[in-house]
Amino acid sequence: MLYDTFLVVALVAVVNAIALAVVVRATGGEQEVLSAPVVQLLTVTSVFGFFCLFWLKNGQTLGMQAWRIKLVDYNGNPPTAGRAIVRCCGALLSAACLGLGYLWCLVDRNHRYWHDYLSRTELILLPKTPGKKPG
Repeated sequence: MLYDTFLVVALVAVVNAIALAVVVRATGGEQEVLSAPVVQLLTVTSVFGFFCLFWLKNGQTLGMQAWRIKLVDYNGNPPTAGRAIVRCCGALLSAACLGLGYLWCLVDRNHRYWHDYLSRTELILLPKTPGKKPG
């Protein structure tokens, strides 16, 4: 999650900078700040977009690839767009409850988070790929 956080923070900064540049250009420099609701909307859209696009492409964000973790539905299939969006919303809920939705995996017999249950998805650990032998 830490790896993806660095990427998401950079993405949010770039998206908001582009939006600000568009506003400044469109208003001829009269408006030099974005309103709070616009920033919030851009931030949520950027974060949801980041995760949903990666999950829909191959079930993994860049951080998940580094740790060989993949998101699948309960049947082992790639998540649908609907499941990815529900998972993002559920993850937000899990965090908003003082992180209890994330800590839930420590006591759950299936080791799932709240957002796993809400979206009917789960994280699986992929096997190690054999490396090349020196030679």
